[in-house]
Amino acid sequence: RARRADVEPLLDALVGAAVVVDGGWVEAVDVSLAHPSAIVVTTSGDRFGVTGWRVGGTGSGATGAALAEAEQRAEQTAATATRRAVELEAARVELADARQAEQSLARQLDENDARLTAAADRLARVETDRRDAATEIEALQGHLGELTERVGREATRIAELESALPELEAAESELAESARRMAEARARLEASAADVGSRRSDLEVRTVAVTERRQFLAGRLREVEARLEGAAAERAAAETRRLELDRTQVALDRLSALVAARSTVIESRLEDFRERRRRQSEAARQVASTLDTLRRRRAEQERALSEQRERLQRSEIELAEIELRIESAVDALRRDLDCEPDVALAAECPPLADGVTAAARIRELERDLRIMGPINPLALEEYEALQERHEFIEKQLEDVKESRRELAKVIRAIDVEIVNVFAAAFADVAANFQALFATLFPGGEGRLKLTDPDDLLATGIEVEAKPSGKNVRKLSLLSGGERSLTALAYLFAVFRSRPSPFYVMDEVEAALDDVNLHRFLGLVAEFRNEAQLVIVSHQKRTMEAADCLYGVSMQPGGSSKVVSEKVSS
Repeated sequence: RARRADVEPLLDALVGAAVVVDGGWVEAVDVSLAHPSAIVVTTSGDRFGVTGWRVGGTGSGATGAALAEAEQRAEQTAATATRRAVELEAARVELADARQAEQSLARQLDENDARLTAAADRLARVETDRRDAATEIEALQGHLGELTERVGREATRIAELESALPELEAAESELAESARRMAEARARLEASAADVGSRRSDLEVRTVAVTERRQFLAGRLREVEARLEGAAAERAAAETRRLELDRTQVALDRLSALVAARSTVIESRLEDFRERRRRQSEAARQVASTLDTLRRRRAEQERALSEQRERLQRSEIELAEIELRIESAVDALRRDLDCEPDVALAAECPPLADGVTAAARIRELERDLRIMGPINPLALEEYEALQERHEFIEKQLEDVKESRRELAKVIRAIDVEIVNVFAAAFADVAANFQALFATLFPGGEGRLKLTDPDDLLATGIEVEAKPSGKNVRKLSLLSGGERSLTALAYLFAVFRSRPSPFYVMDEVEAALDDVNLHRFLGLVAEFRNEAQLVIVSHQKRTMEAADCLYGVSMQPGGSSKVVSEKVSS
């Protein structure tokens, strides 16, 4: 600390980044690595900073105790390095074994993956066969249902013909009634013919038979005797058809039994494949678990190896620093005291006070030397220059503070103006939005709300929309057309609050249906009396409501051309 208050900033600027560490150069190196921008010094004269590192004081010299301590630490470091080298070699051997085991497990895992892939392919093929069989079964069942229905219709038709035959043989007086029944039968046959026509791809024979039967019944209407003979012939043909359908039914039953048997075999094989896949999956999971365990062990061993390497590097650095300090101490001893290390070790120590060690006395003397520091004859001139610089900076700082106060006043005035303008604009837009929303959504309610009414400078605006018949207020719950219509209500509310001579809109009605488009065009018709609207649209009704149309077309040569047309009112 300085005795004068005005020198305090100077000292902070000169020595503010210096840090004193209690301990040796090892602790100082750790602190310097943790804080690269700081200047770290120790009580023994070591200095570590961004401009360079210096180990040991320049004029303090070395003592026999320091040399003995350095030699002892060097021996300990060498022993530690030897032990770490042995541990490193053992870790390398163990790492090589682990890598071999990992490679073996990786090969096994690849083989299991290949087998699993082959099994999956076989299973996929079996699944495909099963789906094909199921599809074929469904098609056969559908065809069987159609044949069964057709047999039922044929039986019904046979019964109707058998019931109609005695009536035709009864008497001539019932000819009219029989003709009416034949007309009904003819209508039913025509309906059957229409149904058969829709399935003519697989029922062409049926269509021909029905056509022949219809022609035969028409002949029976002309002559009673021919009709009786034709009915007998048709009954025989129907009997023949029924026998054919019975044979077809038997064949379908056999085919269904065969398909069921094949389905049972496929299901059993599918269960077998699923069981084999499950066992292979369990084996793969076990192999993967073993591989993960080995990988974790390898990672732990690699971390341990990295730690050993770091310790070995630190030990080598420490050993090199100790050797450097020893060489520096020997050089300083020869340069400053003009004696050899052996002579210095054999010399007697000066008398010390009770309770004071030689190392402590050395530190006190070095601290006194550092406190005294070198003599600077230009200190007074430097102080006067710094004093002038300090006064200039104080004046500049005062000017900056005054400018800041003025700027704060301007900002407050602008904030007040912004709040007033925003409040007035929001009130107008909110009122217009509520009216326009009711116009676009008859029976609905919509309003604008501030998220923070107490802070108009940082507040947001929320849009609440409640169409008629819906109990929702969030825009995310509305349909696309409703959201577009709500946005248009807000847009036209802003237009009405702050009018402009021109309005440009780009396909704003793309998501609107006919009803909402009619309401939008009503708003456009209302605003077109006050301003000019430029609307980009693909809607035909929007184009019909325009006064002038502009289109851009591409010519064969590759250049675009603007085409305009004035719409007559």
